[in-house]
Amino acid sequence: MRIPLALADALLDEDAPHGDLTTRLLGIGDVPAHMVFRMRGPGCVCGTELALALLQRAGADGRVRARSGVRVEAGDVVLEAAGAAGALHTAWKVAQTGMEYLSGIARATAVIVDAARAVAPDIAIVTTRKTFPGSKRLMIQAIQAGGADPHRLGLSETLLVFPEHRAFLSDPVAALRDLRRRAPEKKLVVEVTSRAEADALLAAGPDVLQCEKMTVEAVADLVRAVAGLPVRPLVAVAGGVTAANAAQYAATGADILVTSAPYAAPPADVQVMLVPG
Repeated sequence: MRIPLALADALLDEDAPHGDLTTRLLGIGDVPAHMVFRMRGPGCVCGTELALALLQRAGADGRVRARSGVRVEAGDVVLEAAGAAGALHTAWKVAQTGMEYLSGIARATAVIVDAARAVAPDIAIVTTRKTFPGSKRLMIQAIQAGGADPHRLGLSETLLVFPEHRAFLSDPVAALRDLRRRAPEKKLVVEVTSRAEADALLAAGPDVLQCEKMTVEAVADLVRAVAGLPVRPLVAVAGGVTAANAAQYAATGADILVTSAPYAAPPADVQVMLVPG
């Protein structure tokens, strides 16, 4: 996980633009101190590199004991730091909170990945661009730590034609063929909500049919329908994919599961010990 210095500085400035008033007025800022981060529960850790960058920019030093993406058990030490108490207190809550949110996302991602790949080992698990605005860099790193990859990083680099696009087209098939001609190096992904929509758009030769909120049975039916085509489009499942149904959708023979669920995961619980010494 690469953390730009500007990002670490911005996060510290948001919380302590003029330093830590409490620590300064108590007169303990220069006291040598030690800090340890532990996971209170099992899961997939993420954000230790962010926490270290924050501590270093605040003036402390440290060592990552568990990099992002490592599976951990309750009580495992994931980061240690040392320095002046003022530096550790300044970075403390930003580092802890960042690690908790990112580890929560990573843990939730890993649960979905594990459930799906227990049924279909080669299935791809990807996440949508529905990250919280301004936090994409960190949230994408969190889902990667959990074993997934981004579906789309933004509107500028992929072709994904929604029904809301097709509502403006008099001849969707012709328009999709023209889209392929104008951007021949891009994969053409078309979102459909039913077998009928998919059948109508197959003539455009989409690379991926993205099934939006279709039932497990409907996805399985579509997978069977395209299996015999000379050039078979990949089948992706999107809309409502969670840990509870990932295995069922994976069992349909779909190639890709697209999910937003990890972004709403509850934070992990990270214990921080900050003491003199």
